[in-house]
Formats: sequence, C-alpha cells, structure tokens
Amino acid sequence: MTLPVPDVEVKKKKSNVFWGRKWNSVDIGIACGLGAIHLLCALGPFTFNWGAFGVAVGLYVITGLLGITLSFHRNLSHKSFKLPKWLEYFFAYCGTLALQGNAIEWVSTHRYHHQFVDSEKDPHSPIEGFWFSHMSWLFDTDQRYRERNNVKDLEKQPFYKFLEKTYILHQLALGALLYAMGGFPYIVWGVGVRTVWVYHITWLVNSACHLWGKQVWNTGDLSRNNWWVAVLAFGEGWHNNHHAFEHSARHGLEWWQIDMTWYAIRVLEALGLATNIKLSTPAQKQKMAFARSKPLN
Repeated sequence: MTLPVPDVEVKKKKSNVFWGRKWNSVDIGIACGLGAIHLLCALGPFTFNWGAFGVAVGLYVITGLLGITLSFHRNLSHKSFKLPKWLEYFFAYCGTLALQGNAIEWVSTHRYHHQFVDSEKDPHSPIEGFWFSHMSWLFDTDQRYRERNNVKDLEKQPFYKFLEKTYILHQLALGALLYAMGGFPYIVWGVGVRTVWVYHITWLVNSACHLWGKQVWNTGDLSRNNWWVAVLAFGEGWHNNHHAFEHSARHGLEWWQIDMTWYAIRVLEALGLATNIKLSTPAQKQKMAFARSKPLN
C-alpha cells in the first residue's frame, strides 16, 4: 500500500543555528558541556577495563531504560501508568543522572514535541534537517518553543523542583562515587562513554525515527517505526506506533516488535507496582489506520 504524504506544517526557511545569530550564555554552556562530554568519551579506548565497561552498561540500563524511557517518557510525559510515589521518584532520579536535563525540562520539551510535531514550534523538528532534529536544536534556546506552561503537574511537586534546583550536584555526586569505585577509567566510561551513548540513542528517536522507517498508522506527521532504533532505545524506535497512541504504555504493538521498556512495565505490573496501565484500543487502532481501497469483486 502506498502511504500518503503526511500533512505537516513545513518551514519555508531553515534556521541557522551556528552562524549569523547571537549566542546567549545558556547556548554557550550547553555547547561547552556537550563538547566536554564527547571529549571525555573519546578517552574510552585509552582507559578501557572490564570493570569500567560493566559500569557503563549498567548505567546505560539504569539511566536509559529506567530513567529516560520508562520514567521521563512513558510515566511522566504521557502518564501511561501509575507507580507508587517512592518508585516514581526513584526512577525519575535515574533519569536525572542521564544528563539530559531535569524532569521538568525534559517532559516539557517532549510534550511540546507532540503538540507541535514536525512544525515550526516543534523543539526538534526534522523539517530543518537530520542534524537539527538530532542535536543542534539544543544550541538555540531563544528560537525554540521554550515556554514551560505544560508541566504544572510536575512543578507543584517539591521533589521535582528540588531536582531542578540541584541538578548539577547530582551529576557531581555520581562522578565522585564512580571515581571512588574505580578511578579515572570509571569516570570516562561511567560518565563519558555511557552518557554519549545514551545521548545519541535518545536523539535518534527525534531524528532517525522521523526520517527513516515504516509508517503504519495515519498520524499526519513524519513519525516512523525504526527497528534498529527500537533495539538500541529499549523500544522507543516504534515511533509511529507511539505517535498514533501516545498515551499507550506499550510501543511495540506486534509480538515481534521488541520493547524492553514495556517488558519492564509488565514486570512492575506483576509485582503490583505498576497500575492504571493505558493501552491502545481496537477503536483507536481503527481510527488511526490508513484507509484501504475496497477489494475487487
């Protein structure tokens, strides 16, 4: 079946993120921070040991799966399921250690992405090119849709305000702990390599999954299902599924669509910890399906 071109708002002129504009202090800080993390990551081959590698893999799961995909995305951004507050806060703390911003900032950006998907106000619109949607959108805080009036539910909770105000301190504490555990190699692998790995996997959902892959639902945007991003990003690569049913806790809708975050939610459900789990319904699937021509008699 030939898929129709999604009806999205296209900008006539791409923004110039790097040249011809004034960089503010926040832009400079973000660029320097990302540059430093990538330089630290580059030291990985020179500091490798199996202990440091194991720490990086463990933190990839803790900050990437439990922190970003399960907590920041499916639990906090979309309220796809409920957790006891102590567990919600624990997973949100894991997300804070991913170094992708505090929960209030991350959730606000993601909710605006869904509200203004693939349009001028989309914070990381693929209309402006792969690299813009992948990471360079981060460097222009003035131009992007940065108002945060869509996270009142988080801002009224003291825990999330605390994480917002003390964000850097938690990164320093993790770094100190890793150094005490294994010295500089643990810093390189547990912070540098792991953070850059999780960064680019997360960003691939914003970029690759709006450019490459299959579109099986009529979402009216550029979202795509991308299997290899789904493998790396714990199920987040089934992005067209997600845009079709954004409040569903399950992104891998077919049995063969690997979705590690959904499996984790199912374990939490079996333990009585995850409740009010939202899933796509047959009626919703029928509404989002592409219209098919009638079969010939």
